[in-house]
Amino acid sequence: MSKKIAVLMTDQFEDIEYTSPAEAFKEAGHSVVTIDLEAGKEVTGKHGEKVKIDQAISDADAKEFDALLIPGGFSPDLLRGDDRPGEFTKAFVENQKPVFAICHGPQLLIDTDLLKGKDITGFRSIRKDLINAGAHYKDEEVVVSHNIVTSRTPDDLEAFNRESLNLLK
Repeated sequence: MSKKIAVLMTDQFEDIEYTSPAEAFKEAGHSVVTIDLEAGKEVTGKHGEKVKIDQAISDADAKEFDALLIPGGFSPDLLRGDDRPGEFTKAFVENQKPVFAICHGPQLLIDTDLLKGKDITGFRSIRKDLINAGAHYKDEEVVVSHNIVTSRTPDDLEAFNRESLNLLK
């Protein structure tokens, strides 16, 4: 069954951490909807990848989506300047919908205040933030904790995509 996946992203996202999972999801028959603070604009990745934003966060309702992807790079931290991306992410975690966060992506999970007791990984520089949020930090290529899949870096994308697709089944 085809799933609708929200992607929270803005400028300075890590290119491959969006393109690789998005391609894997589309190949598996799922649809991907990009979300930022405003719709219709084009965001640029750290390495030049251009992505058109489909929907504004103000118009996005987590109920309309089956899962959430949060690519890394500087994008998650930039999104945290507004409360709405964190609230959107929180709705997925609270409703046990799949959340896929890689590298710096788990920074938006921190803003949910729902990491206590969950096994999580992410880029090494955010490990203390994850621990301070109550997560059990694991230095592993992919960590699946209930409905949340996390990975550390682009090197982990194969495992990240595999486990993300497994959760969508």
